[in-house]
Amino acid sequence: MTNPFLSVVIPSYNEETNIRLGSLDKVSRYLERQPYAWEAILVDDGSTDGSPELMDAFAKANPGFSVMHNMHRGKAETVVSGVIKAKGSIVLFSDLDQATPISELEKILPWFDKGFDVVIGSRNRKREGAPLSRIIMARGFMILRGLILGLKGITDTQCGFKAFKRHVAKDIFARLELYASHQEVHGPMVTAGFDIETLFLAKQLGFKIKEVPVEWHYVETRRVNPIKDSIQGFVDMLRIRINAWQGKYR
Repeated sequence: MTNPFLSVVIPSYNEETNIRLGSLDKVSRYLERQPYAWEAILVDDGSTDGSPELMDAFAKANPGFSVMHNMHRGKAETVVSGVIKAKGSIVLFSDLDQATPISELEKILPWFDKGFDVVIGSRNRKREGAPLSRIIMARGFMILRGLILGLKGITDTQCGFKAFKRHVAKDIFARLELYASHQEVHGPMVTAGFDIETLFLAKQLGFKIKEVPVEWHYVETRRVNPIKDSIQGFVDMLRIRINAWQGKYR
């Protein structure tokens, strides 16, 4: 069997509610209508609710879907493990809650034909339903990214809708330093550093990046703490800059 054109990697941690509300059904219905070959890899990050069993049942009933069960190590390693397994020419990772609908792929894929290596979804200035604290946090992050890392020209590093040529994704993810360990963690672990380091490396390696405005709807989650996450994001940016100075990304 030839490799698929598209691989969709969907990380999951305690997503039972969203699965029961039909988020995976939306993905399946969209992909089934496409003219190209595809695969969808559901990566469970050691969930403690009923989502692992729900994902197994869904994959059994829906051809093209498969499930990976990992120890709980956070979103970064969850995404990376799925990308390593991916066989598609283009690899997308997308949040299970479908805050950005899978149909937004139609805005992403054409840019690969125009020579881009990494195409990222952007909420830009439209963050429908997001509380003021999240909007302020995003604006501050954008300023700091430019000052500390020189990531100018990218307005939104954190949208969970990013696509790569497969060899580009594997090259970038093989060089990650911040969250590349294989240590089991406890509780939710969603960090800004993973996305920032990924895009910083893409620029350092000379890959062409395109940011594309996509539809996005705010989905409430207990995993986001504006104050704690802002501090962690700032620390992560400093660590990335220090790693670069030390030559760890060469």
